[in-house]
Amino acid sequence: MNINWYPGHMVKAKRMITENLKLVDLVVEILDARLPYSSRNPDFEKLFNNKKKVIVLNKYDLADPSVTTQWQKYYESSDIEVITVNSKTGSGNKDFINAINKVMADKFERDRLKGMKQRPVKAMICGIPNSGKSTFINKLTGSAPARTGDKPGVTKDRQWIKIHKNIHMLDTPGVLWPKFDDDKIALNLAITGAINDEILDLEQISRKLLSFLTENYSENLKKRYDLNELNSDPHKLLLDICMHRNFIKSGGEPDTLKAAIIILDEFRAGKIGRISLEAPNEF
Repeated sequence: MNINWYPGHMVKAKRMITENLKLVDLVVEILDARLPYSSRNPDFEKLFNNKKKVIVLNKYDLADPSVTTQWQKYYESSDIEVITVNSKTGSGNKDFINAINKVMADKFERDRLKGMKQRPVKAMICGIPNSGKSTFINKLTGSAPARTGDKPGVTKDRQWIKIHKNIHMLDTPGVLWPKFDDDKIALNLAITGAINDEILDLEQISRKLLSFLTENYSENLKKRYDLNELNSDPHKLLLDICMHRNFIKSGGEPDTLKAAIIILDEFRAGKIGRISLEAPNEF
């Protein structure tokens, strides 16, 4: 399976991020809690090496809570401030403000000792497409200054947003990287909607997801699709779901594409349950 998606606007976005780094005090990396490794752009590691940072595990309400705890410990062991949020409800937003203040505490103290008035913190928020950056910012501000959407690539321009009396946030477009060297990472990004569905074989992606769920979250799968047993062959399992959901074309042929789209949509919405696609011990 060969998946790559790096449209021209991402090249421009990465350049914009690089050029504006000198303007900010810290970087906020927003990751998908279901796949914190796969959703962390490896280009950012070098780019943000000398910057203070806070990691936000967004969509934690969709992720397996026990696995999310493992990821929190994983980042904390590297002395990285990490919090979990649900950007749709605003859960975790107070923790986020506190995390920024904690990371910036030494600078605040230095300025105080110099008799300098505390100026607002300037933060840059970065992440991959469809990571929930704009929804997160909108919930923080209580309004809708940042454009949102359920497709990757909605944020295209630079936006400075006041999210707190002492914090100004620079929103940036979602950016992937030019080549996925690991098929599992590419698959995880495709499953969660970080890659444009229009370039994907959705039936193949859904079969890969079904295979993973059968192995790791079989009871969730049985319950959601009212199945007593799960066929170990993901294609046959897809056909079983077609029959149980009555996804049948005229003429009696199973509508496997419709089933594939529904399965992916229901996974992304958390309707199959709280599921994590990866754990720290896999890397």
